[in-house]
Amino acid sequence: MSVTLETRRTNEELKAVVEAGVAELAELGKANPSGEATATQVAEWVARNFSVDSVAVACSMADSVLPHIVAQSIPDVEVLFLETGYHFLETKITRDEVARVLPVRVVDVKPKQTVEEQDAQYGEKLYERDPGLCCQLRKVDPLSESLKGYELWFTGVRRDEAPTRANTPLVTWDEKNGLVKVNPVAAWTFDELNEYAAEHKVPMNLLLDHGYPSIGCAPCTKQVAPGEDPRSGRWAGTNKTECGLHV
Repeated sequence: MSVTLETRRTNEELKAVVEAGVAELAELGKANPSGEATATQVAEWVARNFSVDSVAVACSMADSVLPHIVAQSIPDVEVLFLETGYHFLETKITRDEVARVLPVRVVDVKPKQTVEEQDAQYGEKLYERDPGLCCQLRKVDPLSESLKGYELWFTGVRRDEAPTRANTPLVTWDEKNGLVKVNPVAAWTFDELNEYAAEHKVPMNLLLDHGYPSIGCAPCTKQVAPGEDPRSGRWAGTNKTECGLHV
């Protein structure tokens, strides 16, 4: 499900909604100890201003906190899972569990090429030789194509994950993809994420309990020692820190 070109609002109309939303959420945040709107308030704002068929939740299936938060305000929302062909078994299990227990519709977003087709064109283990290109082909391009059918997407980006994410806003205009981008849990810590998951008994990737605080594709994700940067296990041994979805 997604909006059609005839029903989708123009970029200028959506930018105006963003501007009004930033102001509205800032006002709501004044009453909160953090000074910001809560994740639930952000999701409720989206529910008031967007139809269920015009929004999507991007989820890596490291956890299902974000889909759970959004589904409380927007049941039956579509959850986009980037099926790269390189996921851990635990990630696939989490994906299936989310589809089974949450009031959402999981949509597998797939690259144009299978792993075998990509190997044939670029050579095996492209992720070792050019991880940026591999992410572009298997994550960034497929997601960008999928987002064309929506007015807004939710992400689970948190400011504490990396210096590149330190200034993540709750609501913004995504110039790169041409739609509204909402980050309800931007202000949360990893501990707060786990506390929410425990309280609401939402599906969590088992790898989180085994030294994988940030989970991506299996070939490019390593265990992290206690006290290390949570994302240091991603693309370990390279200077790459982002897959490209949020930069």
